[in-house]
Amino acid sequence: MKVYFIRHGETEYNKERRYQGNRDIPLSEEGKKKLRQADFSPAIVYVSALRRTSETASILFPEAVLRIDPGLNEMRFGAFEGRTADEMADDPAYRDWVAHDCETRCPGGEDKETFRKRVCAAVERVIAESIREDRQETVILAHGGVIMASLEVFGNPRRVFYDWLPGNGGGYVFEYDPGKPLNTLQLSRELSYASDFVKMKIQFR
Repeated sequence: MKVYFIRHGETEYNKERRYQGNRDIPLSEEGKKKLRQADFSPAIVYVSALRRTSETASILFPEAVLRIDPGLNEMRFGAFEGRTADEMADDPAYRDWVAHDCETRCPGGEDKETFRKRVCAAVERVIAESIREDRQETVILAHGGVIMASLEVFGNPRRVFYDWLPGNGGGYVFEYDPGKPLNTLQLSRELSYASDFVKMKIQFR
């Protein structure tokens, strides 16, 4: 089975480097123009409950049926959502969060471990459904944090969290043997469906 992890296209928040989290921010007009239709046509694409993923899917995979799983939503950044790192430079809560490597709970949001468990459970559900339906490919179109959290656990070769961050419209293809544990996903290639693919090592959004 081929398993695709693809990040949504660019939003104004991405461009301004604002934490989006669970704010339902749409793709920007520029972000839509940067995307191109994918070079394959899956019957089903799994997306989060946030519109930037379904909007991206409608451009990349116009014929696909979209299946929404809220477990694939981005991390909840709580009080940090809608703000940039520069705007929060003097915010004690933000400085404390960064000092703890962004692992602790955001005020009004999630901690990284809770987020990771939620995301991995969603990916497991998606893959199990694909196996039951005897599909040869699974496409997950989600968020930067979702992709990083998933692949830090399931992806091979082993990489740390931030090393799995693709650019907007970018992602990865993995080979997976359904008879083996999910943490045996083997990277096949990186991909991009955006005109200016850049792998950015920034805070996940």
